[in-house]
Amino acid sequence: MPPVNLTANAIQAINAGDVNSKPLVQVLDIKLIGSTQERYRLLLSDSVYTQHAMLATQLNDRVKTGRVRTGSVVQLIDYICSNVQNRKIVVILNMETIIPDCETIGNPQSHLETDLGNQKPTPNRTSGPALFNGNSNMAAQSSRQTSFANSNSLSSQSVANNFQSNRPIIQPAYQPPPNYKGHGAIMKNEAPARIIPIAALNPYQGRWAIKARVTAKGDIRRYNNARGDGKVFSFDLLDSEGGEIRVTCFNAVLDRFYDKIEVGKVYMISKGSLKPAQKNFNHLKNEWEILLETSSTVDQCPDEDPSIPRQQFSFRPISEIESVENNSILDVIGIVISVNPSVPILRKNGMETQRRILNLKDQSGRSVELTLWGDFCNREGQQLQEMVDSGFFPVLAVKAGKVNDFSGKSIGTISATQLFINPDFPEAFGLRQWFDQGGKDVASHSISRELMPSISKNEIRKTISQIKDEGLGRSDKPDWVTVKATLTFIKTDTFCYTACPLMIGDRQCNKKVTKSGNSRWICDRCNQEFEECDYRYLIQGQIQDHTGLTWVTAFQESGEELLGCSAKELYMMKLDEEDDTRFSEIIKKCIFTQFLFRLKIKEESYGDEQRVKITVVKAERVDHSRESRYLLDLL
Repeated sequence: MPPVNLTANAIQAINAGDVNSKPLVQVLDIKLIGSTQERYRLLLSDSVYTQHAMLATQLNDRVKTGRVRTGSVVQLIDYICSNVQNRKIVVILNMETIIPDCETIGNPQSHLETDLGNQKPTPNRTSGPALFNGNSNMAAQSSRQTSFANSNSLSSQSVANNFQSNRPIIQPAYQPPPNYKGHGAIMKNEAPARIIPIAALNPYQGRWAIKARVTAKGDIRRYNNARGDGKVFSFDLLDSEGGEIRVTCFNAVLDRFYDKIEVGKVYMISKGSLKPAQKNFNHLKNEWEILLETSSTVDQCPDEDPSIPRQQFSFRPISEIESVENNSILDVIGIVISVNPSVPILRKNGMETQRRILNLKDQSGRSVELTLWGDFCNREGQQLQEMVDSGFFPVLAVKAGKVNDFSGKSIGTISATQLFINPDFPEAFGLRQWFDQGGKDVASHSISRELMPSISKNEIRKTISQIKDEGLGRSDKPDWVTVKATLTFIKTDTFCYTACPLMIGDRQCNKKVTKSGNSRWICDRCNQEFEECDYRYLIQGQIQDHTGLTWVTAFQESGEELLGCSAKELYMMKLDEEDDTRFSEIIKKCIFTQFLFRLKIKEESYGDEQRVKITVVKAERVDHSRESRYLLDLL
């Protein structure tokens, strides 16, 4: 290997505050630190001196994948040098690996030790001031020693130990007296903070400032805890390099900044503190949040900055939402193909809100339900309904929608959600072109009425005997299979139950309710009474094929697919003696009918006993033409 020349004096330059050069240094050591969050500490060398550095968390993969390891020669592209407890720490924001493996270059020593321990003895002088009457090198050495003692918070005993035995006592460099303002507080350094990217923010910094655009502003939320009542609001920022971060304000700070913050405006923000992001409420891809304080500054920039985008999206195809975890926050874009009317919903707290359901489709061959809540129903929801009713199907971009897997996968709006109708960006233009050139007539499969992942092309067909023989459902995760079988029996005495109609968050409670003494329904979970309840299917039935039979359970949506009507309608038919004949006809119509049952099989605990539960996720009457093509393909 040819000799490698590291950048001369790189460590000294970095410690002196030079963060504009792009030096070549070697990694001598890597250590994983932090118990709650992984961070890597590196020991860097320029072949003469060494310096500790922290790796920004977005670069952790460089270490995990082995692109950066002990001995690697790297080039520092973007970095900052911060004082942490009066020690210099380099935070690496970006770097490139030049040589993955290399022997240690030179004989580097700690920059800290070299400054202090390698001082040359000097002739004894009789007085301190005489030192400064000598050559300029001696004065410079004195300044370096004093600077080192100040910057590293050495104790007086430690400093004394290093200067005893033939080493003169050096007077500290002159320090001007402190400057005080009239109200008594010590004046801090008022020099303007350096503007840094949002991605570079970290707790090791002192003064900083960011310039960013407000992309979302939340409502004021009120809370009550052990410390009393309070209020809070948050807003999201986006800078020119694509970095995003959430800013939170409480109480008096909220009163100061709430009216000042406008979505779409650009602000200069400084003097806030960083805290770990609360991922339960914060969907942004940043490990930190900014907490504004009484000393914080938020100044609107008078000129529009075109380098900062209006909004940033990370769209997911609808087909990928099938595998996304529940409660995930994501962006999605699609064509609105249907819009349902807005309906009033009673929430758990007794307040009434509005709910409106619409459907989106995209080029992935899938469609998904989007549930609008509250003001979204009457603003964007009403506009979308008028468009669809007039025959125009608009493009809708959803920023920060929440995934729900209660009955298949669907998306719901939350306080941070933003809706953009026919937005002006390339993804929308591409979707519109696809839809107008034939996508409108392309069939799409809904992922919102089916708990099981869609596997139409790789469908797992099983017989009923194989479910038992292969031990399906007994692993950690459920098994999903399709069985062609005949429905042979339904328990008609307990085919549905009375359910709570109240909303908890973005979903219906659905817990079983009972009648109280005043003939009103009461829910133990919500602890509320109401005049009308809901009815939901809970069907116990048997299915049979040529290999055997088994019991299955069908809930609301799959029950409607089997029987062709809602649980409430069927329940009312059973109560009405005149409609009893119609009730029997509906049951007989689906008995001895062949279905393609898509089943979820999972072992569950019932007391001390383990049982395999088979749930009907979807039930489709057998299309004999399509089934014949399927059998021919197998041949």
